[in-house]
Amino acid sequence: MSLRTRVAVTMAKFVSKVIKLLHYGDGAVLPGYVAQMLDPDILSKMSGMVRKEIIAVMGTNGKTTTNSIINHVLAGQGKRVVINRTGANMLNGIIGAFALSTDWKGSLCADYACIEVDENASVRILPQLKPDRIVITNLSRDQLDRYGEVDIVRNKLTAAIASVPDALLVLNSDDVLSYTLSYECGNPNISYGIDEQIFASKSGKESQESIFCRICGTKLEYDELYYGQLGIWRCPCCNAKRPQPDYAAVDVTCEGTYSFSVNRVPFRTNARAAYNVYNTLAAYAALSSIHAAKAFQASIATFNYGNNREDIFQISGSQVQLHLAKNPAGFQQKLSLILQDDKRKDIVIQINDTAQDGKDVSWLWDVDFQSLADANAASIAIGGTRRYDMGLRLKYEDVPHSLMEHMETTVKKLSSTGTGNLYVIVNYSGLYETRRLLTALAGIVQPKKV
Repeated sequence: MSLRTRVAVTMAKFVSKVIKLLHYGDGAVLPGYVAQMLDPDILSKMSGMVRKEIIAVMGTNGKTTTNSIINHVLAGQGKRVVINRTGANMLNGIIGAFALSTDWKGSLCADYACIEVDENASVRILPQLKPDRIVITNLSRDQLDRYGEVDIVRNKLTAAIASVPDALLVLNSDDVLSYTLSYECGNPNISYGIDEQIFASKSGKESQESIFCRICGTKLEYDELYYGQLGIWRCPCCNAKRPQPDYAAVDVTCEGTYSFSVNRVPFRTNARAAYNVYNTLAAYAALSSIHAAKAFQASIATFNYGNNREDIFQISGSQVQLHLAKNPAGFQQKLSLILQDDKRKDIVIQINDTAQDGKDVSWLWDVDFQSLADANAASIAIGGTRRYDMGLRLKYEDVPHSLMEHMETTVKKLSSTGTGNLYVIVNYSGLYETRRLLTALAGIVQPKKV
């Protein structure tokens, strides 16, 4: 390691330490910014120090969970792994993950790197990261004022992948937008998918991102439509179609949590939501491609799918579930999860519009909130900086609701006098604050940060 790089790494570690001591955050992003200022080529240099494989994970939904599963399995085998665990998936966060993984001498001792990459920033990141594997979970609309329409994101991904032509693509065969990247990119590829209908009838099948063939423009047909544009698709004109996946989930069952088989290998997971079958499949396919999936069965049985984005708390005798929902497809799947719970329930929805969330909340009109009328909800409370927009959205669906001013007051009241079954759905900026609140109300003692 050059003196310049060593100084950059040392300063990154120092900045991270100060941030944590002052309780200003996790110290994941600013250290990367400082390191890059001191050594603009630091990511290329440090990614070159990884001994075996670098796996990049991208996609609108599920990339944090998929990346965490891959890391969980590799770490369980005693491998040293660089990971941007907090989901800091822009350039500075990724540089920070590498810099903070070095030892006290500033040396990087890593077998693998599991790196979540923001799709919008991939054009700048992939040429420096030089991944050996690129996992794509799915593509759908996200923050419109940051990402634009999904075709814009897809075009950026295509350009980014072109910069690493030898990287193996691990593609979701059920998502026409993801899989057809294989038509436009010359990279080698493998695919994963689900061979049977496992999604609830109200899973957002109306919110398809793409209904036309990427080759000839003909309207696609579906033998099975799972949700969004995901399913068993085909073009009636040019015969483009969803391939038989290399890694296909079959015999999917759910007895509280999901179990399934892939290529005759059975898996029992802790996943409570159907969409996590996709995340598990993506991770398994990627690990299989590097011959590192031998311990997958045992590892996945102990994996926590919450990732601080799905958590269950016990507060005042009530079960309180926290869920992140930040775009139409993701929100629709959270609503589907709620609908699968037949018990009486209370629901709290918080919508903010910070830079993290996106100022444009028009995506709320792409979610089928009419389904809440069938959710057996005793109450629905709406909060956040855009609570009036969310309230208007529910008003148009004739779904009864009330506006709330304070999350803490509402949660305390509903957990004490409500149904005993509370769902709290927030978008990104409210996630960690709400989780801290629920953790405190549940009386969970958190370990001190060092």
